[in-house]
Amino acid sequence: MTGADNTNLLDRLFEQDLRTRELLNQLFGRFPRIILEDFEFISAPGERPDVVCMVFHDLSTGQTTRLWRDQLTDQLPYDGGNDTLVVSFVFNAESCSHLSLGQPLPKNVLDLSPEFKCQVNGKGIPRKNQGLIGALQYFGLSSIAPKRKDAMRERIMKGWPFTAEEQRQILDYCAEDVEALHELLLKLLPKIDLPIALHRGEAVAALARSEQAGVPIDMEIFPQLADKKTWREVRDSMVPLVDVHGIYVCDKDGWHFNLTNFEQWTISEGINWPRKEDTGKLDMRRKTFESMAKAYSQIEPLRQLRYIRDKLRTIQLSVGRDGRNRTVLWPFSSKTSRTQPKAKHWIFSPSVWLRFLIRPEPEKALAYIDYSSMEFGAAAALSNGHCDPSNPMLDLYRSGDPYLNFGKIIGLIPSDATRKTPGVEVIRDRLKVLCLGVQYGMQTSTLATRLGVSDIEAHEMLLHHRGLFSQYWRWSEDWLHHSLNTGVMHTVFGWECATGITEFSERSIRNWPIQAICADMFRLAYVWGTRHGLTLIAPVHDAVLLESPEDRIEADVALMQEIMRRASRVILNPTADGTFELRTDAKIIRYPDRFTDSRGTALWETVLKLLAERGEQVAQVVKERAS
Repeated sequence: MTGADNTNLLDRLFEQDLRTRELLNQLFGRFPRIILEDFEFISAPGERPDVVCMVFHDLSTGQTTRLWRDQLTDQLPYDGGNDTLVVSFVFNAESCSHLSLGQPLPKNVLDLSPEFKCQVNGKGIPRKNQGLIGALQYFGLSSIAPKRKDAMRERIMKGWPFTAEEQRQILDYCAEDVEALHELLLKLLPKIDLPIALHRGEAVAALARSEQAGVPIDMEIFPQLADKKTWREVRDSMVPLVDVHGIYVCDKDGWHFNLTNFEQWTISEGINWPRKEDTGKLDMRRKTFESMAKAYSQIEPLRQLRYIRDKLRTIQLSVGRDGRNRTVLWPFSSKTSRTQPKAKHWIFSPSVWLRFLIRPEPEKALAYIDYSSMEFGAAAALSNGHCDPSNPMLDLYRSGDPYLNFGKIIGLIPSDATRKTPGVEVIRDRLKVLCLGVQYGMQTSTLATRLGVSDIEAHEMLLHHRGLFSQYWRWSEDWLHHSLNTGVMHTVFGWECATGITEFSERSIRNWPIQAICADMFRLAYVWGTRHGLTLIAPVHDAVLLESPEDRIEADVALMQEIMRRASRVILNPTADGTFELRTDAKIIRYPDRFTDSRGTALWETVLKLLAERGEQVAQVVKERAS
């Protein structure tokens, strides 16, 4: 590097430093007090955090405060009001710690975790490297050594008691994370849109309240499933009951999925199962099973059984002593900014039959409220850029059932049919696969496989879709080309994702804006619902699980439905008068009833039957021993 180059570099660094100082001064102008905080706590599956200590640094005074557990009360150790900004990394951990102590949450939160994720989204940074250490390393900042961090966390997780020396080391370790927050804040500050960042921080806090509340679980049945021996016996016994087609075979090592038997069964059912291009063998990936089960209902029980055999060797739902399922929801973890809790710990995992364990407590009620045809409606709205009053896609959404009425338009469903008309529900479900898959770029051969039709029939369906929804397709093409040309995609609420840097297919790029905008919409509704004092205990993709006293459930459901509709108007707003909104559906569950899902009914009933039989056997053994 020449002397001139070195001078230019120093000038640029100096200018950047001046810009950061200016931004920091602006931040202080908005918030006279800026607090950087971090907690250390003991976490056990399903339990609320057991707080060990807290360290916070006041940027306005330069003072760092270290507080051990016995020094923490049910009040915030600083003023958390309107003039204070609290900075954290993964604030849901800090939120749950505050709530476990009985403390109110601060009014304004800047969580640097989603801000960092937004900056690197789509740039090939693995999820495991998007934590605090990964963020510091990304910006070339010094950080605590990973081995030391692991060692400290391991000691904390061992729990009480802690020696005086261990207390000092843990407080020092916690303080190091707070110091790192300061450095990371300065690096991220030029990239942060403060109003949007504050909204994200509030969303993280709202989700943390859900983590803290937890989902009520039937504690008469769950302990039986959580018992390894009992579950192993149930898993083995359910195979011949669920697999009525004889696909599984049994040998000395137990039951095994037989690929030859499965292939013969799909042929007999007229199911054209997808194959791998390189080998020609059946594509047995989990995602393939999921998509095929949506098109062929007879596959669903087998799909769930296969998941149970492959993934649920033990039931590892994180359930606390109070009978509540709690796990980290991990907000902003996907490329589209959706939450991604760990499936094996989360009641709303791919095994839908497990959801039957959800049961309200006495005098309480639950409500499952979801957006109706959310992705179809969002696509219709986003592609209505010129507020066209005759947009067929918007008209179909407003009709109440876009998939049913699309079938009527293209002649696959009689004009006077309803969903209760024999045979119509199957066709409607396949048209749902068509409408959602095609709008994300599903091609003729894949569509034919999913629907069990010929390539010619699938091609004609595609032509119908492209002709009827030409406005959507023009928008989708524009989105694809603009995203590839600029190298970035973003939503109205500022969530970004780079394109072309890592493996990112055309279908993924077309899919991204719909999913990301739906995530924006859902998050806004979640924040507003929390502001209105509603107890939202779980986000479930495009639905929310609400808990209320039984005598207030109808009023709370009505309020949340209005909030969700209003959020859709704010985010989508495709018409000149802003009246387009997404519909919502609600299902109320009162004690002693339980949550149900038609996709898991048969398997749940099978599990109950096997548990009852086992209970009778155990009772008989006890009786015989007693006599």
